[in-house]
Amino acid sequence: MRLLALAAAALLARAPAPEVCAALNVTVSPGPVVDYLEGENATLLCHVSQKRRKDSLLAVRWFFAHSSDSQEALMVKMTKLRVVQYYGNFSRSAKRRRLRLLEEQRGALYRLSVLTLQPSDQGHYVCRVQEISRHRNKWTAWSNGSSATEMRGVSSHPVERGAFLGISLVILPHSLPFTTDLTMASFLQSS
Repeated sequence: MRLLALAAAALLARAPAPEVCAALNVTVSPGPVVDYLEGENATLLCHVSQKRRKDSLLAVRWFFAHSSDSQEALMVKMTKLRVVQYYGNFSRSAKRRRLRLLEEQRGALYRLSVLTLQPSDQGHYVCRVQEISRHRNKWTAWSNGSSATEMRGVSSHPVERGAFLGISLVILPHSLPFTTDLTMASFLQSS
């Protein structure tokens, strides 16, 4: 029995050990904060660089959280075989129609589009990437990486939207005479 254990230990010592999972360079743009308006289409790009192995494949996952301290939810994933899968509430047809995950540049650039933004789309978006390849007839993860951005400013209220765009509104009190309103309006037009 002891001889078998020693022989197994010797075999393991000679066999090359798989590399330990390391960091993969991942960045999300635009970021770290991006502003959009309700009804617009948002595009977030997940850039991947410094792959460790030439023959590896990537699995790309996008997560969403309403705030930095809330639980992240898996939205959509592109598998190592480039199949797109939707998860949780994001798999419902109404939400799924508004999400698109595409590989723009093989193994390097992935685009997440959120169509027709709604106030509920405001929050944190995290792209997590895992580098995978076949090793001894099984899939092995070699490296991982993630990056995030915050999407904010999605508003449905016109006054909030005006303030968001940097438009200052002057609201005149009702008690002012009509001529003052005209004088103020002409002053605003001339400036």
